[in-house]
Amino acid sequence: MIVSFFNPYAGITGLIATVFAIALSHFTGLNERSIQNGTYSYNALIIGIGMGSIFNFSSAFWLLLLTIVILSVVLSVVLQNKLGRYGLPFLTIPFVVCLWIILLVTKDFEAIHFTFRNIYWLNDVYAFGDQRLVNFIMFMEKLDMPALISTFFRALSSLYFQNNILAGLLIATGILIHSRIIFSLIIVGFLSAYCFNNIVMAHPECMNYYLIGGNFILTSVAVGGFFVVPSFHSYLWAIISVPITFLIVMALGSVTGQWHLPVYSMPFCITVLSLLYFFALKAQKGRVVLTPLQFFSPEKNLYNYLNNKERLLNANTIRLQLPFIGKWMVSQGYDGNITHKGDWSKALDFIIVDQELKTYDQFAAVPENFYCFGKPVLAAADGFVEKIEDYIDDNAIGTINQKQNWGNSIVLKHAEGLYTKMSHLKKGSFKVQIGDFVKQGDIVAACGNSGRSPEPHLHFQVQSAPAIGSKTLSYPLAHYAVSINGKSAVKEFSVPKETEIVCNTAADPSLKQAFEFLPGFNLSVKADGMEDGKWEVFTDAYNQTYIYCHHSKSIAYFKRNENVFYFISFEGDRKSLLHYFYLACYKVYLSTEPSVIVADKFPLQLTKNTAIKWLQDIVSPFIIFGQLYYESFHKIRSNDFLNPTIAIESKQILQFLSIKRITHQFVIEISDNRITAFSFQRNNKQIKAVCIPKSY
Repeated sequence: MIVSFFNPYAGITGLIATVFAIALSHFTGLNERSIQNGTYSYNALIIGIGMGSIFNFSSAFWLLLLTIVILSVVLSVVLQNKLGRYGLPFLTIPFVVCLWIILLVTKDFEAIHFTFRNIYWLNDVYAFGDQRLVNFIMFMEKLDMPALISTFFRALSSLYFQNNILAGLLIATGILIHSRIIFSLIIVGFLSAYCFNNIVMAHPECMNYYLIGGNFILTSVAVGGFFVVPSFHSYLWAIISVPITFLIVMALGSVTGQWHLPVYSMPFCITVLSLLYFFALKAQKGRVVLTPLQFFSPEKNLYNYLNNKERLLNANTIRLQLPFIGKWMVSQGYDGNITHKGDWSKALDFIIVDQELKTYDQFAAVPENFYCFGKPVLAAADGFVEKIEDYIDDNAIGTINQKQNWGNSIVLKHAEGLYTKMSHLKKGSFKVQIGDFVKQGDIVAACGNSGRSPEPHLHFQVQSAPAIGSKTLSYPLAHYAVSINGKSAVKEFSVPKETEIVCNTAADPSLKQAFEFLPGFNLSVKADGMEDGKWEVFTDAYNQTYIYCHHSKSIAYFKRNENVFYFISFEGDRKSLLHYFYLACYKVYLSTEPSVIVADKFPLQLTKNTAIKWLQDIVSPFIIFGQLYYESFHKIRSNDFLNPTIAIESKQILQFLSIKRITHQFVIEISDNRITAFSFQRNNKQIKAVCIPKSY
């Protein structure tokens, strides 16, 4: 916006058009977030800059400007509605249409006159500035630099109807600070257009600064990393899009030229809309991915996409749990060497062991001496009992029944094409019948030693068909804990490995209540040296729940299930208390099981803009060498059964290549079944935020 004031008249009209469009949007009750994002005012801005560059000021000019801004807002709303149905943006179509209308009708308006200010634009700069600014601009214009670089900067300046090197340099600097990916894409777009033109030897008018900046560069940015998640394939399409735009520029120019109309950025709109619709139709998995959630920064779009792809990959899958109570060892895992082979390789066998890794007490003489024999077997998820076999005797220790391989078994149906089967169960131990509905965790039978089982164990598998002998299916368990060297690590949507000791996790009532943020819940947060926070929980039109801070206008989206509370994304002031709470409680395990470490990853844009972070941004579409980790750990400060006091210690760990360092540390205090405070360091000062809940 500042660059537009190199032509002061254009800058003034652009500012007035923008302010008027925003005021009109508020007056007509348009979407507040869209107004803040500039959805309805960006086209008005460039219309104002364009008109200020073309016409002389007069009362008729201002009336015409305000009228056409109203039309641009109306067109923006209409196109947003129509194109939005297909997930498409309306880009700069309102700007092009409105300016075409102005150019077509003004020849009949005697009070509207074209300006000659652009010929003597330095005089205007001098009038609004001083001789030093004029001298510096002239110095840049006369600077000896390669024609390619000079053309590049002039093309960038044309985005704001300028034609000077200094404006282009300032725009390039601003873009580099804002986004390294966009900066790389404007270079890709410019060089692609330059090379294509040198090959086809097009007419010089096809390579003027306005066409390069307003079409070729913008198309490269839009296709390469703004509306598409940046990747190797998106950069490839950015290169491909430039020749396509080039052809549309030439073809459309021959049509609009008959009415003496410039093509402006209409070729950019046609190319981008066509390609985005093509990508949506083709759904090229793993290649070109349309930006699922727009953060108006290619880096943020990419890092959030990669983060959510990993964190939320299984958000809609059926959550299976381990089919037993307590800690069991995986005696044979997927692709095991004993019996888990071929079509039946994706199965798990479980046993119970003691500290000496023995599976039995006293002597291994009878099944009853084995720790797991007779232990309850649970439903892994809600479902219906599909099959039961309960007539096979349990084997004596050391013998097997190869004729009735699976032994006593039960098959539960959880969804179409998704079944679980438990086998080698104890004869006569079944608690359910075929057709019964069971809930997750219900006891269905007991562990036995029937079928091909030399000693008591539980066989568990997921399958896509209801038959007891069906082929296995690889499918993760939603949530379980693994014991490693005396500590427990939480695993999500994973498959236990052979020899691991695993158990289900149970939510602690106090933690569960503390993180039960229902719509309407209010929380007042105060901390010395920081702005107070008034937080309220809402649910949006897409049934996404979020915490909104009325003071900082920040939003933190979150989810919660039976075992975990976790944040999805944050928008707003990164110096607010809500942002620190988002970092502290990024993922909270709702269990007080001792020694459990919860691990996760933050999106990488939460790191500070250091030199190595800029390097990561530049190469991020092709390789990720940095990670931002999250870890949390529970400490029980009071074992009062009715009112336990719990501290959750969490930290943020930044890793680039093999170098790791802790960037943030937090402590969340929970008492009386609620979050009472959380503390963190800011500017080398320890901050403690006190949380005071309010009634619904």
